[in-house]
Amino acid sequence: MKTPTFFIEHEYWSQGVAHIAGIDEAGMGALAGPVVAGAVMFSDSALEKILEHQKKIPIRDSKLLSEQQREKAFVFIQELADSYAIGQASVEEIDSLNIRNASHLAMRRAIENLVTRPDMLLIDGTSDTVHPSIFSLSVVKGDQLSYSIAAGSILAKVTRDRIMKDLDNTHPQYGFASHKGYGAKAHMDALQMHGPTTHHRRSYAPIARLLTKSSV
Repeated sequence: MKTPTFFIEHEYWSQGVAHIAGIDEAGMGALAGPVVAGAVMFSDSALEKILEHQKKIPIRDSKLLSEQQREKAFVFIQELADSYAIGQASVEEIDSLNIRNASHLAMRRAIENLVTRPDMLLIDGTSDTVHPSIFSLSVVKGDQLSYSIAAGSILAKVTRDRIMKDLDNTHPQYGFASHKGYGAKAHMDALQMHGPTTHHRRSYAPIARLLTKSSV
């Protein structure tokens, strides 16, 4: 299991790039709910505390952490970060823009919500340019390599999971609290029985097929 570092950040900090934001998203593959992005900026001084608490509160790819670990890291990141922010794109925006463009919109909103404007962005994956005026570097498996990106992934994942738990309160028959809107069997069975809600992404093939069947 790879542990993130500040190696990439240090490379640019040493060149005088002071404010570097790590960006990641959550929910691109889900059938329901928004896509959420997290943006986090650390300074070098955060490293000591991250390493000191690494065993109890690990910061790494959110998918590799338990829910309890993510919740603890969520608070820890907010305490350590120089600046952090969340951005979202709605189901309607996902359906009208497509999920890739909607995820970029969520990222831009997270960036614009930062108290300090970044000089540079580290983006997880192989993304196109996300922001029109801030230089960005795409990092493949960035949430496994960069503390900043990993922190962004945790903020995005925890925020989105909370949104889906809230939706579970109003639509308990779909089981959103357990599968968070992804295509689990229980979710697909509930869709067959009850049909899609307004929170389902109508441009996604499984939902589109159900809507086509119901209109026949």
